[in-house]
Amino acid sequence: MKNKIESHYGSIDLLNRIKHGLKKAGKDSDALELKDLSVIDQLHTGGHIATIYLAEEAKLNKGIKILDAGCGIGGSSRLLAQKFKCTVRGIDLVKQFIDAAEFLTKSTGISGDIHFREMSILETSFADNFFDCIWCQHTLMNIEDKEAAFLEFRRLLKPDGILVMHEVVQGENIHDEIHLPVPWAADPSLSFLIPWEETDFLLNSTSFTCKFHSDRTEQAKIWWQKVKAATEKMEGRDRPLGPHILFGENGKFFGNTMTANLDKSIIKVMMSIYCNKKT
Repeated sequence: MKNKIESHYGSIDLLNRIKHGLKKAGKDSDALELKDLSVIDQLHTGGHIATIYLAEEAKLNKGIKILDAGCGIGGSSRLLAQKFKCTVRGIDLVKQFIDAAEFLTKSTGISGDIHFREMSILETSFADNFFDCIWCQHTLMNIEDKEAAFLEFRRLLKPDGILVMHEVVQGENIHDEIHLPVPWAADPSLSFLIPWEETDFLLNSTSFTCKFHSDRTEQAKIWWQKVKAATEKMEGRDRPLGPHILFGENGKFFGNTMTANLDKSIIKVMMSIYCNKKT
């Protein structure tokens, strides 16, 4: 599975592609601001606005330790560290993502608050009760054994620590096949969506209690419709930065496929906050 994940996400020579794109866009890679990176490092549904909304709902306190589980190239990690003054540890299976995350974080001047490591969220090397918060944003779609992930989250979280999730789940339409490619999968073997109710059941059975829950599907539809329109507008134009940097040619299809999946209720987008009630 690791090889499949790396094959899907691990753009060839990703770091140099990012550096080239930044240079072509006229960005100084020695003095980047987070806004310079928004078109490549906030590619989850809703972008940075969704990240800020969820972080505010979670009421993150200054200085808390956060695990960004499935951090990608570190967009959410950087935002949480800079805007909410949190200490963040980002982990991801894809080495190319970790290398890019370290470079981009150093380039924004906030690397002292963040550290990245190549690691599976199913089996981390962190100590028990290490984190105040686990941030899980568009990660679970690639994980088949979600119970194992939740048990590891339980181990890592302090008592009364929180699990913050922004995830794509299976919609009510179970008859139509998912339109591919999507950001997390180019073929069905990488996509492991389950209904929200099943997610909630697994969390409750591993000592988590729901504090906040919001169906963000309608907001997701609007966001992906905008992505679709922007992609169509840029067709044939040279784009120094964008989803193609990470996803290659597949990126140009996401506006169409995600819009279709959402409109046909094949998928839903959910936000939630769970409290770790272990004793």
